[in-house]
Amino acid sequence: MGFRRHAVNWLHVPMIKQTSSHAMTPHPLDNPVWASLNSDHAVLARMAGSAGRYPADVAPFVAVGASDTQAEEQAASLVAAGESVCFVGLAPPLSAVWSVEQSVAIAQMTCRSRLEVVDGPAIIELSWIHLADMLALTALVYPHYFRPLTIEMGRYFGIYDGDTLAAMIGERMRFDGHQEISAVCTHPDYTGRGYAQRLVAMLTNDILDSGRLAFLHVSHENARAKSLYERIGYAFRTDIPLLAVKRLADGVG
Repeated sequence: MGFRRHAVNWLHVPMIKQTSSHAMTPHPLDNPVWASLNSDHAVLARMAGSAGRYPADVAPFVAVGASDTQAEEQAASLVAAGESVCFVGLAPPLSAVWSVEQSVAIAQMTCRSRLEVVDGPAIIELSWIHLADMLALTALVYPHYFRPLTIEMGRYFGIYDGDTLAAMIGERMRFDGHQEISAVCTHPDYTGRGYAQRLVAMLTNDILDSGRLAFLHVSHENARAKSLYERIGYAFRTDIPLLAVKRLADGVG
Protein backbone atom coordinates (compact mmCIF):
# COMPACT_ATOMS: atom_id res chain seq x y z
CA MET A 1 0.00 0.00 0.00
CA GLY A 2 1.75 3.14 -1.18
CA PHE A 3 1.42 6.66 0.13
CA ARG A 4 -1.13 8.89 -1.52
CA ARG A 5 -2.42 12.35 -0.72
CA HIS A 6 -5.74 12.86 1.06
CA ALA A 7 -7.33 15.60 3.06
CA VAL A 8 -6.57 15.32 6.77
CA ASN A 9 -9.04 12.91 8.35
CA TRP A 10 -8.31 12.36 12.01
CA LEU A 11 -9.36 8.85 12.92
CA HIS A 12 -10.25 8.09 16.49
CA VAL A 13 -9.67 4.55 17.73
CA PRO A 14 -10.38 3.36 21.29
CA MET A 15 -7.09 3.55 23.13
CA ILE A 16 -8.10 2.19 26.55
CA LYS A 17 -9.06 -0.97 28.34
CA GLN A 18 -10.75 -1.53 31.69
CA THR A 19 -8.52 -3.02 34.38
CA SER A 20 -9.68 -4.86 37.49
CA SER A 21 -9.01 -1.73 39.57
CA HIS A 22 -11.27 0.30 37.23
CA ALA A 23 -8.30 2.42 36.13
CA MET A 24 -8.17 3.13 32.42
CA THR A 25 -4.86 2.23 30.78
CA PRO A 26 -3.83 2.07 27.13
CA HIS A 27 -3.40 -1.31 25.50
CA PRO A 28 -0.04 -1.73 23.71
CA LEU A 29 -1.80 -3.06 20.61
CA ASP A 30 -3.40 0.37 20.17
CA ASN A 31 0.04 1.98 19.79
CA PRO A 32 2.14 -0.92 18.49
CA VAL A 33 5.11 1.00 17.11
CA TRP A 34 5.62 2.85 20.39
CA ALA A 35 5.24 -0.37 22.37
CA SER A 36 7.78 -2.14 20.18
CA LEU A 37 10.35 0.67 20.26
CA ASN A 38 10.15 0.75 24.04
CA SER A 39 10.57 -2.99 24.55
CA ASP A 40 11.83 -5.73 22.25
CA HIS A 41 13.07 -3.33 19.56
CA ALA A 42 14.71 -0.82 21.89
CA VAL A 43 18.07 -1.74 20.37
CA LEU A 44 16.82 -0.38 17.02
CA ALA A 45 15.06 2.68 18.43
CA ARG A 46 16.03 6.30 17.99
CA MET A 47 14.32 8.22 20.78
CA ALA A 48 13.66 11.86 21.64
CA GLY A 49 11.56 12.27 24.78
CA SER A 50 8.02 11.13 24.07
CA ALA A 51 8.82 10.25 20.43
CA GLY A 52 10.71 7.44 18.75
CA ARG A 53 11.36 5.93 15.37
CA TYR A 54 13.06 3.14 13.51
CA PRO A 55 16.08 4.07 11.39
CA ALA A 56 15.01 4.92 7.84
CA ASP A 57 16.78 1.86 6.41
CA VAL A 58 14.88 -0.42 8.84
CA ALA A 59 11.28 0.84 8.64
CA PRO A 60 9.35 4.08 7.94
CA PHE A 61 7.62 4.14 11.33
CA VAL A 62 7.56 6.98 13.87
CA ALA A 63 5.63 6.84 17.14
CA VAL A 64 4.70 9.00 20.11
CA GLY A 65 3.76 8.13 23.65
CA ALA A 66 1.62 11.24 24.07
CA SER A 67 -0.57 13.24 21.71
CA ASP A 68 0.65 16.76 22.42
CA THR A 69 2.71 19.57 20.91
CA GLN A 70 5.91 18.57 22.70
CA ALA A 71 5.71 15.02 21.36
CA GLU A 72 5.08 16.40 17.85
CA GLU A 73 8.18 18.60 18.08
CA GLN A 74 10.23 15.66 19.33
CA ALA A 75 8.97 13.48 16.48
CA ALA A 76 9.84 16.19 13.97
CA SER A 77 13.40 16.31 15.34
CA LEU A 78 13.83 12.64 14.40
CA VAL A 79 12.72 12.99 10.77
CA ALA A 80 14.77 14.52 7.97
CA ALA A 81 13.33 17.21 5.70
CA GLY A 82 11.73 15.56 2.68
CA GLU A 83 11.37 12.16 4.40
CA SER A 84 8.03 10.33 4.44
CA VAL A 85 7.12 8.37 7.59
CA CYS A 86 4.09 6.69 9.14
CA PHE A 87 2.36 6.82 12.50
CA VAL A 88 0.43 3.63 13.28
CA GLY A 89 -1.88 4.21 16.22
CA LEU A 90 -1.45 7.33 18.32
CA ALA A 91 -0.38 10.47 16.44
CA PRO A 92 0.19 14.01 17.69
CA PRO A 93 -1.50 17.16 16.40
CA LEU A 94 0.52 18.20 13.37
CA SER A 95 2.19 21.55 12.84
CA ALA A 96 2.97 23.20 9.51
CA VAL A 97 6.23 21.24 9.16
CA TRP A 98 4.25 18.18 8.04
CA SER A 99 2.34 17.40 4.86
CA VAL A 100 -0.29 14.66 5.14
CA GLU A 101 0.04 12.04 2.40
CA GLN A 102 -2.45 9.47 3.67
CA SER A 103 -4.85 9.15 6.58
CA VAL A 104 -6.86 5.92 6.74
CA ALA A 105 -7.99 3.21 9.10
CA ILE A 106 -6.43 -0.22 8.69
CA ALA A 107 -7.70 -3.45 10.21
CA GLN A 108 -5.80 -4.96 13.13
CA MET A 109 -6.41 -8.69 13.41
CA THR A 110 -5.32 -11.27 15.99
CA CYS A 111 -5.14 -15.06 16.17
CA ARG A 112 -5.33 -17.07 19.40
CA SER A 113 -5.65 -20.64 18.07
CA ARG A 114 -3.34 -22.83 16.01
CA LEU A 115 -4.08 -22.93 12.29
CA GLU A 116 -4.13 -25.74 9.75
CA VAL A 117 -0.97 -25.77 7.67
CA VAL A 118 -1.87 -26.77 4.12
CA ASP A 119 0.46 -28.99 2.15
CA GLY A 120 2.91 -27.31 -0.18
CA PRO A 121 6.55 -26.75 -1.05
CA ALA A 122 9.29 -26.43 1.54
CA ILE A 123 9.51 -23.32 3.69
CA ILE A 124 12.99 -22.04 4.50
CA GLU A 125 14.19 -19.38 6.92
CA LEU A 126 15.54 -16.41 4.98
CA SER A 127 18.79 -14.66 5.86
CA TRP A 128 21.13 -12.00 4.53
CA ILE A 129 22.08 -14.23 1.57
CA HIS A 130 18.46 -13.95 0.39
CA LEU A 131 18.18 -10.18 0.89
CA ALA A 132 18.40 -9.22 -2.78
CA ASP A 133 15.52 -11.59 -3.58
CA MET A 134 13.49 -10.25 -0.63
CA LEU A 135 13.99 -6.65 -1.71
CA ALA A 136 13.04 -7.50 -5.30
CA LEU A 137 9.82 -9.27 -4.26
CA THR A 138 8.72 -6.60 -1.78
CA ALA A 139 9.48 -3.84 -4.27
CA LEU A 140 7.14 -5.60 -6.67
CA VAL A 141 4.18 -6.24 -4.37
CA TYR A 142 4.85 -4.56 -0.99
CA PRO A 143 6.57 -1.23 -1.75
CA HIS A 144 7.59 1.49 0.76
CA TYR A 145 7.58 -0.60 3.94
CA PHE A 146 10.40 -3.12 3.41
CA ARG A 147 13.86 -1.58 3.61
CA PRO A 148 17.47 -2.87 3.30
CA LEU A 149 17.68 -3.51 7.07
CA THR A 150 14.06 -4.50 7.78
CA ILE A 151 15.37 -8.04 8.16
CA GLU A 152 16.78 -6.97 11.56
CA MET A 153 13.24 -6.66 12.98
CA GLY A 154 12.66 -10.41 13.20
CA ARG A 155 12.65 -13.71 11.37
CA TYR A 156 11.66 -14.10 7.73
CA PHE A 157 10.61 -17.19 5.83
CA GLY A 158 10.08 -17.96 2.18
CA ILE A 159 9.15 -20.45 -0.51
CA TYR A 160 11.43 -20.75 -3.52
CA ASP A 161 10.76 -22.14 -6.95
CA GLY A 162 14.23 -22.74 -8.29
CA ASP A 163 15.99 -19.37 -8.08
CA THR A 164 12.73 -17.40 -7.72
CA LEU A 165 11.46 -16.29 -4.32
CA ALA A 166 7.80 -17.11 -4.90
CA ALA A 167 6.43 -16.01 -1.51
CA MET A 168 7.62 -14.71 1.84
CA ILE A 169 6.51 -13.66 5.31
CA GLY A 170 8.16 -12.09 8.32
CA GLU A 171 7.98 -10.68 11.84
CA ARG A 172 7.81 -6.95 12.54
CA MET A 173 6.55 -5.25 15.74
CA ARG A 174 7.24 -7.25 18.91
CA PHE A 175 6.41 -6.45 22.54
CA ASP A 176 4.98 -7.80 25.81
CA GLY A 177 3.82 -11.21 24.59
CA HIS A 178 2.74 -9.97 21.17
CA GLN A 179 4.26 -10.57 17.72
CA GLU A 180 3.21 -8.93 14.48
CA ILE A 181 3.24 -10.85 11.20
CA SER A 182 4.10 -8.72 8.18
CA ALA A 183 5.53 -8.69 4.65
CA VAL A 184 3.14 -11.39 3.46
CA CYS A 185 4.06 -11.35 -0.23
CA THR A 186 3.40 -13.64 -3.18
CA HIS A 187 5.00 -13.11 -6.58
CA PRO A 188 2.28 -12.40 -9.18
CA ASP A 189 3.31 -15.51 -11.12
CA TYR A 190 2.56 -17.70 -8.08
CA THR A 191 -0.76 -16.42 -6.72
CA GLY A 192 -3.59 -18.89 -6.18
CA ARG A 193 -1.35 -21.73 -5.03
CA GLY A 194 -1.95 -21.36 -1.30
CA TYR A 195 1.58 -20.18 -0.54
CA ALA A 196 0.48 -17.20 1.58
CA GLN A 197 -1.94 -19.35 3.58
CA ARG A 198 0.79 -21.94 4.19
CA LEU A 199 3.27 -19.31 5.36
CA VAL A 200 0.79 -17.45 7.59
CA ALA A 201 -0.34 -20.67 9.29
CA MET A 202 3.21 -21.88 9.85
CA LEU A 203 4.44 -18.63 11.40
CA THR A 204 1.26 -18.06 13.40
CA ASN A 205 1.57 -21.49 14.98
CA ASP A 206 5.22 -20.91 15.81
CA ILE A 207 4.37 -17.58 17.47
CA LEU A 208 1.53 -19.12 19.48
CA ASP A 209 3.74 -22.03 20.53
CA SER A 210 6.22 -19.49 21.95
CA GLY A 211 3.50 -18.06 24.18
CA ARG A 212 2.89 -14.88 22.20
CA LEU A 213 -0.26 -13.52 20.57
CA ALA A 214 -0.02 -13.26 16.77
CA PHE A 215 -1.38 -10.10 15.17
CA LEU A 216 -1.23 -8.35 11.82
CA HIS A 217 -2.44 -5.27 9.98
CA VAL A 218 -4.18 -5.20 6.62
CA SER A 219 -5.77 -2.53 4.47
CA HIS A 220 -9.54 -2.71 4.17
CA GLU A 221 -8.97 -2.14 0.45
CA ASN A 222 -7.01 -5.40 0.25
CA ALA A 223 -10.15 -7.53 0.31
CA ARG A 224 -8.38 -10.66 -0.90
CA ALA A 225 -5.83 -10.68 1.92
CA LYS A 226 -8.37 -9.69 4.58
CA SER A 227 -10.69 -12.49 3.46
CA LEU A 228 -7.83 -15.01 3.61
CA TYR A 229 -6.92 -14.03 7.18
CA GLU A 230 -10.55 -14.26 8.30
CA ARG A 231 -11.04 -17.61 6.59
CA ILE A 232 -8.04 -19.29 8.20
CA GLY A 233 -8.72 -18.06 11.74
CA TYR A 234 -7.75 -14.42 12.31
CA ALA A 235 -10.34 -12.16 13.96
CA PHE A 236 -10.80 -8.42 13.57
CA ARG A 237 -9.77 -6.60 16.75
CA THR A 238 -10.10 -2.93 15.87
CA ASP A 239 -9.36 -0.25 13.31
CA ILE A 240 -5.96 1.40 13.76
CA PRO A 241 -5.17 4.84 12.29
CA LEU A 242 -2.41 4.89 9.68
CA LEU A 243 -1.12 8.41 9.13
CA ALA A 244 1.53 8.87 6.43
CA VAL A 245 3.23 12.26 6.46
CA LYS A 246 6.15 14.04 4.86
CA ARG A 247 8.47 16.19 6.94
CA LEU A 248 8.87 19.59 5.27
CA ALA A 249 11.75 21.96 5.75
CA ASP A 250 11.25 24.23 8.78
CA GLY A 251 9.23 27.26 7.85
CA VAL A 252 7.74 25.67 4.74
CA GLY A 253 3.95 25.34 4.74
